Amino acid sequence: MRAWLVPIVLLATAASAGGCRDLSRFSTGDDHFEGPVVRGSFVRAGIAEDTKVCLRLDIEHLQDAPGTLSSTDGRFAATPLRPIPQIWHDPLSSLSFGEGRVKNLVYAVTPNADAGDPQDILVVVSLMQNEDVEVRLMRSAPGGSTNAIFGVFTLTRQRGACSY
Repeated sequence: MRAWLVPIVLLATAASAGGCRDLSRFSTGDDHFEGPVVRGSFVRAGIAEDTKVCLRLDIEHLQDAPGTLSSTDGRFAATPLRPIPQIWHDPLSSLSFGEGRVKNLVYAVTPNADAGDPQDILVVVSLMQNEDVEVRLMRSAPGGSTNAIFGVFTLTRQRGACSY
């Protein structure tokens, strides 16, 4: 191997190793992430403006048991986030949008039967560079066969378990 080639190979190896980011700081353990829905009606549908969500995350299990979602409106109560296995083998697993996001994750969640809303909702969890989390809930579109849902929640780490 030529001497000038060694630094290039080492640099390329270091760059590819850096592509796998340590996300462990987002695991909640005994804590949780909590926050309100963005209040603007232009970015909210089917969710009351005073709704908050609580997210528990286990970064070690993103592909099998990533965590739970609870909400003050009763739609979710420690409801498991369900991974979509095929996404991990699709370019969608590298979804990137907007600035300040370390990683975006896509899951499904089924509302509580008591909420009278049995249709699955798509969840996009964005792990932010400032160590906060954004959660987007979405389902259908106006005129579809189910009630449209869209909401963006801004969450910060809170101590202890979810209170709802």
